[in-house]
Amino acid sequence: MLIVGSPVSPYVRKILAILHLKGLDYELDPITPFYGNDEFSKLSPLRRIPVLVDGDLVINDSTVIAEYLDEAYPDVPVLPKGPRERAQARWIEEYADSRLGDLCIWSLFFPKIVAPHVFKRPPDEAAIAKVTDTDLPEAIDWIEERAPAGGFLFGDAVSIADLAVACPLRNAAIAGWTPDPARWPRTAAWLDRIAALPCYARTLSFEPAILATRADGRRAALEAAGVKVAEQSFGADNPRASIMLR
Repeated sequence: MLIVGSPVSPYVRKILAILHLKGLDYELDPITPFYGNDEFSKLSPLRRIPVLVDGDLVINDSTVIAEYLDEAYPDVPVLPKGPRERAQARWIEEYADSRLGDLCIWSLFFPKIVAPHVFKRPPDEAAIAKVTDTDLPEAIDWIEERAPAGGFLFGDAVSIADLAVACPLRNAAIAGWTPDPARWPRTAAWLDRIAALPCYARTLSFEPAILATRADGRRAALEAAGVKVAEQSFGADNPRASIMLR
């Protein structure tokens, strides 16, 4: 099984955490969409990550991939059993993928971390301040009302909804913003519980290979971190303007 996409992407991280939780082996092609080549466009016509390749099966979109993994490998489920809870989990995942993704990735992580390094584009500090001072706090207010007092959203086992919330907020943390435990105590404690899970903590160990390593050394750094890196890559040498991460 091959996963195409950088492990720093929240959508890729979500899938890697699920694979670790289920104990499934995979190889990783750690590209970002703006470095995808023409073959990547054929594999992912929207030029988004992650992409799962399982034999002759190609699946795009993290939500679709997660549901495929849950149906194909059901022993450790990440979707709740009942229809009501499944619907709730899907909605929280959508909120995280859409609203938190927009804020944490496109309005914070990308302009503050990615654009200055890849596209030599300086961040708009006023726009970033609006995100960290107003937009993200409003989003976390909504999450705080739903955050579990203990355990996870649907009991003692982590679900797709828990991971979907934690992953983009990890990118916000990399960019320097985390929920204040004094204002959002339930959310902060819940995120700590998720971060302590082996399946999620494993993804954190991949970060230095991406964030603290030059591009030409990242594949070797990931291998040193215990990742099975695919021999062939869908990456290109130069970035393109098409940059979708979901």
